[in-house]
Amino acid sequence: NMKITILGTGTSTGVPEIGCRCEVCTSHNSKDKRLRSSVLIEKDGKRILIDATPDFREQMMGLPFRKIDGILITHEHYDHVSGLDDLRTFGRFGEIDIYAEKNVKDALMNRIPYCFASQKYAGVPNLKITEIDIAPFTIEGIDIVPIRVMHYMLPILGFRIGNFAYLTDVKTVPDEELKKLKGLDVL
Repeated sequence: NMKITILGTGTSTGVPEIGCRCEVCTSHNSKDKRLRSSVLIEKDGKRILIDATPDFREQMMGLPFRKIDGILITHEHYDHVSGLDDLRTFGRFGEIDIYAEKNVKDALMNRIPYCFASQKYAGVPNLKITEIDIAPFTIEGIDIVPIRVMHYMLPILGFRIGNFAYLTDVKTVPDEELKKLKGLDVL
């Protein structure tokens, strides 16, 4: 049994966008108030987060404060990773495992080196990063299937867990990756 919580579906600037006066951004409809794109998956008592956005703190405030067993990073753009620093309180549950491709790992280690230093100072997020590619892997017994997709010219990852797949910022899906999307209940 798997529970999916959509934490955000907004664009990189969020919706409404600061300073925008368009019909959507000035709307009073709650569906036009969207945080940045992220999802929380709960399966077999484990929690897996896909991306940690600038809205991560706000996204987690209404949810139970429990361990996050793994964080899957789709790509290094700031609207998908800048919430990693807000994971500091989750360090109370131990080290937090992040899974990312090499280029994303390198970008994160360059941008927030204090999170990956051998000697961390007090209050720093307790993060460990594991390099992945498009080969399937597991987190706490949960099978993860990375899916190569294209964010315009940038190769990024989507992820499949069981009969659920999450793709973000997709312009195209290479033909050879389409087979990973067969038999889904939710995309």
